Amino acid sequence: MIDRNRLTDLANRERAQFERLHPKSQAAYARADHLFGRVPMTWMNKKAGGFPIYLESAHGNRIVDIDGNEYIDFALGDTGSMAGHSAPEVVKAIEHRVKDRGGLTTMLPTEDAEWVGAELTRRFGMEKWSFSLTATDANRWAIRLVRAITGKPKILFHSYCYHGSVDESLIVVGPDGEGMSRPGNVGSPVDVTVTSRVAEFNDLEGLERQLAHGDVAAVLMEPAMTNIGIVLPEPGYLAGVRELTRKYDTLLIIDETHTFSAGPGGMTMRDNLEPDVFVIGKAIAGGIPTGAYGLSASFAERVLARTDLDLVDMGGVGGTLAGNPLQVAAMRATLERVLTDETFETMIDTATYFTDGVQAIFDRYDLPWAINQLGARAEYRFAKPYPITGTAAYEAADGELEDYIHLYLANRGVMITPFHNMALMCPTTTRADVDAHHEHFEACVRELVNA
Repeated sequence: MIDRNRLTDLANRERAQFERLHPKSQAAYARADHLFGRVPMTWMNKKAGGFPIYLESAHGNRIVDIDGNEYIDFALGDTGSMAGHSAPEVVKAIEHRVKDRGGLTTMLPTEDAEWVGAELTRRFGMEKWSFSLTATDANRWAIRLVRAITGKPKILFHSYCYHGSVDESLIVVGPDGEGMSRPGNVGSPVDVTVTSRVAEFNDLEGLERQLAHGDVAAVLMEPAMTNIGIVLPEPGYLAGVRELTRKYDTLLIIDETHTFSAGPGGMTMRDNLEPDVFVIGKAIAGGIPTGAYGLSASFAERVLARTDLDLVDMGGVGGTLAGNPLQVAAMRATLERVLTDETFETMIDTATYFTDGVQAIFDRYDLPWAINQLGARAEYRFAKPYPITGTAAYEAADGELEDYIHLYLANRGVMITPFHNMALMCPTTTRADVDAHHEHFEACVRELVNA
């Protein structure tokens, strides 16, 4: 029902307006000759307007760029700032660590670390914790541990999953139903089918077929897929995964770096999941780089009993900066004072208001699109009903349409995540902010369908 010629014309109009609104950002990008791809991190080149918006300041759910434009921010650093930008409680803890105590990198523990570990246990149920700088690192280290303990070489993933830049995870289900390298995979050290197996999300039959080979050390999964839309588990799926992993003597690693939006204990506590290893990152330190992995009591005992494993020095389960005093102080402040149980209730209520409003717009204009919600997070996909596998969600993407919507909203002071159509609520997001999004989103849709 979308006139592609009209879409092109509207997108060109919005791109021209974007350039008029952002001359300083455009000039800064043009001058960035010493940066690979002209940006400090290549994902920043996911830019609908031809160049990225350059940051001046960010507080709560507001961003101001170097041209003086202000945005209601629903991207929130693609989850890294779920606590809000520069939450005062986190800033205070960071200032105290830096100004009053010092010692940012010492390779020595602080007492805050035990508090954080105990709080992570309360929320997610794992007994023993170790810290990293990213969830990618935590996933890599978890993979090393499960391979060492099981003696099995392969890790199983879901097609079009996201677990950071973990080499093993860049596998998708191919046309023949078996694994193949994900399109665009850069510099794979070996053929990914040597290290990994893959099944579609919500496909227990396909999962069992892969586990039956007997060579899978662990299933590493998000309990709901979040980087290819929000693909929710069908009733009974997560219980079925746990049953099958136990049947085939395979461990279960649950990565809740994004699905933490489901509640203060993520989906693991909300849905009574029972992982052997648990991974989280991004949001739990209020924007300071962080990651963590937790081990169940039984799995931790198995690991520590292996005296032949070098877990202290070169074993690949640590890093010089991991667990540094600044990171740990930020984690404690975020978990103790910002992303509390009570705060999550408000964030989830606001996300429900967002979801209901977007669905009403879809219904009003009879659009064949759908939106899913996961706690404080919501995302729409250009398909109806919402896809239930990663491959189907991938096939529902429309880059040209996404760019138009992102540009339209940005030109009117609303920012959603540049990688897909995700909106995340933080503690300072209000219903008035959501209303502003809906006003502009509906105007965008109205022009698109020429209503």
